[in-house]
Amino acid sequence: MSMRTTRKIVTFGNPFSIKGLERVLPAGDYEVITDEELIEGLSFPVYRHVATLMLAPGASSPASTTEMLTVDPHELAAALQRDAAAVKGISGSANAP
Repeated sequence: MSMRTTRKIVTFGNPFSIKGLERVLPAGDYEVITDEELIEGLSFPVYRHVATLMLAPGASSPASTTEMLTVDPHELAAALQRDAAAVKGISGSANAP
C-alpha cells in the first residue's frame, strides 16, 4: 500500500478540548499529521484516511515532553470552529459601544 502524510500547523487562541481527549490543552500552535493510504486498482488516485495525529505538550510535564495524540478530524475541525467563534466574539465585543 502506498501512503501519504500531510502536515499542517493549526493555531488555537484559547485553551480548548477535543472530544476523546481527557484534558484541556493550552492555546498555541499545534502540528497536525494526517496519514492516508492509496486505494489501488482504480483508474485515478483515491486516498483513504488512516489517522489524524496532533503533537501536544505532555500532560505531566508540558515544558519538556511532547505527546502524539490521535484525534478525530471532525472533532478537531469543530474545536477550531469553536475557538474561532470565541476569538471573534472577544474581538467583536471590544468594538461594541
